[in-house]
Amino acid sequence: MNAGGAAVTASFVVPAKNESGYLGDALESVRDQDTDREYELIVVDGGSEDGTPAVAREHDAALVRQESEGRGPGRHEGALRSEGAWLAFVDADTTVRPDYLDRMLAFVEREGLAAASSRCRVVGSPRGKPMQAVINRVFPRLDRPILPGFNCFVDRGAYFAAGGFPGVPNEDTAFSRQLAEEYPVGYCDDVLVETSARRFVRQGLTGGLAHYLRLDWRRLQADY
Repeated sequence: MNAGGAAVTASFVVPAKNESGYLGDALESVRDQDTDREYELIVVDGGSEDGTPAVAREHDAALVRQESEGRGPGRHEGALRSEGAWLAFVDADTTVRPDYLDRMLAFVEREGLAAASSRCRVVGSPRGKPMQAVINRVFPRLDRPILPGFNCFVDRGAYFAAGGFPGVPNEDTAFSRQLAEEYPVGYCDDVLVETSARRFVRQGLTGGLAHYLRLDWRRLQADY
């Protein structure tokens, strides 16, 4: 963690609203980074009515009160408050391994990339496995790869030059496409994160996919 004074290599930004049931595991995984690099942990609270702020404080995270609405603007507000040369966006229901920071840095530096994501495992229900397959097998092969918002590692300068996460549906797709127009991005197959399948548990596979298709249609209508 950043002890003050030293340059901050990376800022982990975690948007959260009523996420007390998941947030602790996410923050613990960030705090467990096995690295000598300085990093900071920022939780952007989107108006929680549960114990989310308390969980953030328990894990020594800087707590930012979100002024706007939506996950994309929440991530962006966290970025604006950050100091890191690299921004690591992780969702409240996502956990990273102890070597995440060092291995992602090594990957982007070796490949000359401005941003990257990595393999994911969707846990909690088999209903999330089709989306896991799409993220791992389809997103990396697109002309402009989609970097999921729950696992997005991006150079600070490139992030702001691309405009950051916008306040539109499927904000991570919108941001990824904008970023990849000007900067090289990629996927690191050697790094694995885990994220919850809860969206598909609630909605089912068909309902979950329909939900994301509706969001993407609204993104296109917003000219992103």
